[in-house]
Amino acid sequence: MDKLAFYRKCVQEILIKYSKSKPINSDIEVQTIFDKEQDHYQIVDLGWEKHRRIYNCVIHLDIKDGKIWIQRNQTDQQISDQLVEMGIPKEDIVLGLQPVYVREYTGYGVG
Repeated sequence: MDKLAFYRKCVQEILIKYSKSKPINSDIEVQTIFDKEQDHYQIVDLGWEKHRRIYNCVIHLDIKDGKIWIQRNQTDQQISDQLVEMGIPKEDIVLGLQPVYVREYTGYGVG
């Protein structure tokens, strides 16, 4: 399996796993969004909580220039560690949710 196909597989596995955790409010739908052509991957919560509309991007991962970018992670899990455990080198994981000037100190890729 080539590198890009492997990265796509890992990203999708992680998001599918997270999407199985349902919110406490059963009126909230958890959606996985996989744009395989542009390599954008998300988990979104949407629905209603009484009279309040819920729309929240919980996780957003991209694959750009041969690296996995963590753009958003609203969970208590370290997605970067899970990607490393799956065999992805740290230098191929970019913490896009960190400012550019901090990334060189994270131990992960800088972009």
